[in-house]
Amino acid sequence: MAQTGTKRAKVRKGDQVVVMAGRDKGKRGRVLDVKPAEGKVKVEGVGVIKRHQRPNPGANKPGGIIEREAYVDISNVQLIDPADGTPTRVRYEVAADGSKTRVASGSGQALDKE
Repeated sequence: MAQTGTKRAKVRKGDQVVVMAGRDKGKRGRVLDVKPAEGKVKVEGVGVIKRHQRPNPGANKPGGIIEREAYVDISNVQLIDPADGTPTRVRYEVAADGSKTRVASGSGQALDKE
């Protein structure tokens, strides 16, 4: 099934989020990467998987078992409200000049750092 157009994610790289479902439920972390088209997000310390890696002297990579974060579904994370530290939904407010800002639905506090 091919999708056309672009998908927007309300979660951005560097945001503080909390995991709402899955084996890492309740963990908090910083967003490392976002794939809006696939609906996936990579969070620091969440969804850690082990990968066996062969040594590659040319690229100066040692061999062994490497632990790294896997992508989790974007629907399983919520942003943390800067006002009180609780999980919150996100909405957009459009200013008079047409600029959009992300706002925490719970407290109404802006999430974008300007």
